[in-house]
This record gives sequence, structure tokens and C-alpha cells, in this order.
Amino acid sequence: MPPRDPKVVVKNMNIAYGDFVLQHDLNFAIGAGEIFVIMGRSGCGKSTLLKQMIGLKEPSNGDVFYDGAPLWAAEPQDRLAAMRHFGVLYQSGALWSSMTLAENVALPIAEYTDLSPADIRDLACLKLGLVGLDGFENYYPAELSGGMRKRAGLARAMALDPDILFFDEPSAGLDPLGSRHLDDLILALRDSLGATVIVVSHELASIFAIADNSIFLDAESKTAIAAGDPKALLKNESNPHVRDFLTRGGDGRAVR
Repeated sequence: MPPRDPKVVVKNMNIAYGDFVLQHDLNFAIGAGEIFVIMGRSGCGKSTLLKQMIGLKEPSNGDVFYDGAPLWAAEPQDRLAAMRHFGVLYQSGALWSSMTLAENVALPIAEYTDLSPADIRDLACLKLGLVGLDGFENYYPAELSGGMRKRAGLARAMALDPDILFFDEPSAGLDPLGSRHLDDLILALRDSLGATVIVVSHELASIFAIADNSIFLDAESKTAIAAGDPKALLKNESNPHVRDFLTRGGDGRAVR
């Protein structure tokens, strides 16, 4: 059942590269303040769907609506204005290696606000503090662990106080402990900031730990074949593709 007054609605969206269709007829809604996971096996189109939702790749059909307003049918200037309400954490963190953490976080603040350099620096340090990187402002990305770089990327994603945070495989490359710490941070930030969070993931432990709601993209049928709380899907879903994904062919003990 779709949430009342959804923050995000995807309607009739297709994912395609030319004539090659990855997914078709995707329809789902995301409530304000939800942590929503786009899940499925590698190659099913999860990250491409994310790119279409954040304005980086135009869908071959359909649209995504934010607070009722379309993204792709909008005028270009309106689309850019909508995109400024998004914060994105990419798989690699996508930090500039030649900049310190504070400089990385300050970059979008300097670009899109009229704050003074001193205020920009203070705000960048505040965002780093929110993700547990207080004291690391002058470090370069190469001096940090993978988990710390992810947190720095998250601080930059939050730089402009976005309404919606997008995460593309946030646990990729992290050990189990680092992945769990990042999951805990995502939950804490959602609760404290009230942001809507959309996550692409195939990591079961993270999916079960953070998701309020989800959609499962099936590579074989090339569409979404299940939606809902992953824990409920684990207990009730009869589709063998979904069950196999959620149990990895086992008994579902990845739930934590």
C-alpha cells in the first residue's frame, strides 16, 4: 500500500540503453522520512534507476515526482532547482583527492550559497562532526580508511541540508563492522534530520538493518516483482527469486 502524501513517486518508468531494456513499468511511492531500499541482484538496473531519479540519466519512459512535481517533464531550470534538494553519496565517496575533507564539504556550500568563507568553513566542520569526523577536517581522503571516506562523502551529501539523501551501495568495499557503523549512522541521521533516504543495495545485513520499505528489481522479468518491508517480505513473499535473494539460498539468518 503506497504511503499517504508520498514524498517521491515513480510512475511508469523504464530503464533502457537504446533498444536494450533493463527494467520496465516501474511504479512505486516513498513516504517522507522513510528509508527506502532499491534492491536486486547485480546488473538488474538499480544504480541506473538511481541516476534517473536524481536527474543524471533521462528515462526512456515515465517520470519521477517530488512533492507532486515532475522531474523530467519540468523546465531545465526547474529541474536543476529540484536537484539542489538532493544529497548523493556515491559508491566510491567521490571525494576530490587534492582537497581536504573540509574543502570537499565546503565546495557545494561555496557554490550555492552567499555565506562568508569563515561561515562556510564552520558549516563544513559541523557536517563532518555530524558523521563522526570531528578533528579530521584537514586530512586528505588518501589518509583515511574506506569507512571514513564514506562518512566524509556523506557529510558532503548533507552540505546543503537536502530533503532527500541518495546512497549508491553505501556498504561497498567496507568490512562488516564498518558497514554496520555506516548503517547506524544512516539511521541516526534520518532520525535527527528527518530526511527521506533512498538506498541502492544488495547487502542483506544492511537492507534488513535500515529499510522501512523497499522494491525488488528482477533481472529475469525486467520489472519490479515485490515491494514492502524487507523483513515482511522475508516472512511472507512466495516468489522464488525474491526469497532466494533475501536468504541467499539459506534460511534468512542475515537479519540482525
